[in-house]
Amino acid sequence: MLVYWLLFLYFVAGAVREQPRTQGTARPDILFRLGCVAIALIIGLRYRIGADWIPYEEMLSDAAGQTLGSLPVIADPGYSLINIIVDRIGGELWLVNLVCGVIFAWGLMRFAEAQKRPWLAIVVAIPYLVIVVAMGYSRQAVAISLIMAGLASYLRNGSVLRFAIYVALAATFHKTAVVALPLVAVGNERGRITGFLIAVVTTYLLYNLFLSGSVNRLATNYIDARYAAEGAGIRVAMSVVPAALFFLRWRQLDFSQREYRVWRNLSVAAFLFLFLLVVVRSSAAVDRLALYTIPLQMVVLSRPRSVFTTEGFGTGLTILYAAAVQFTWLNYAHHARFWVPYHVWPFGG
Repeated sequence: MLVYWLLFLYFVAGAVREQPRTQGTARPDILFRLGCVAIALIIGLRYRIGADWIPYEEMLSDAAGQTLGSLPVIADPGYSLINIIVDRIGGELWLVNLVCGVIFAWGLMRFAEAQKRPWLAIVVAIPYLVIVVAMGYSRQAVAISLIMAGLASYLRNGSVLRFAIYVALAATFHKTAVVALPLVAVGNERGRITGFLIAVVTTYLLYNLFLSGSVNRLATNYIDARYAAEGAGIRVAMSVVPAALFFLRWRQLDFSQREYRVWRNLSVAAFLFLFLLVVVRSSAAVDRLALYTIPLQMVVLSRPRSVFTTEGFGTGLTILYAAAVQFTWLNYAHHARFWVPYHVWPFGG
């Protein structure tokens, strides 16, 4: 457990000393980048950490019978490609995780550096996105990180097509990533009709390429089986809180028009997922889709002065909130036993 808290405290130290910056100014210092490297290593060099460790070992074993030519018909071809390469060079699962950890940390870093408080944005992300998602749901974690990198690009240049490319790459790791495209593209201020048409056509193509052949299987696994994700309500609520703050304080949050439209759409989606959690038979399906609203948490909660009276007071409350989430999950979550204690390769317990 100490590893998780040391990582958290490292970014807390940076968040306490950082000052809000104007977006587009100089990027964070080398210490921030080193912290992101540490995130990649902690994710990648973990050993038997995460509830899905055995299924991921089986995927690596299955890669022995796969070829590059079979990738188009393999589920999650991006993740399968990494497994095939690692299998060919005689690597183990930790190497697959390390590659995924590097991609994840890169996307997280790019997104955080696009915020006014990069260190504080990472503090918000560590308790759940980094520790739970990135160390438990490797494929979807990479998909989320690529979407975050795409968001950083989109917020900078407004290109729906470029964002669609990021979404397509993300979908090669987890098919559900296609839901992110309409959430972001709808409401694009530059060439709205053109952007809308691009979003519709690209979403349709991505759906047919990645999701259409898996709908029946996903329905069976998540909906028909009524598989319930423990704590789904709490996790969905974690995005509903910043969504509510967005609608209450959007003027004070000082967003550009482009940023406003993106975070408005994700805020609406957060409330929609809360509604779906009540009416849909499978909380697991809603839980997994709601993960794509996590960037909203990082954006809103890393702007404490927009929500609270002073920057320092708001920073302290945000840090306490993130610490409470991490403490509660590590000590009381049913599946925390798969994360605690932390083992590192090659000294796994």
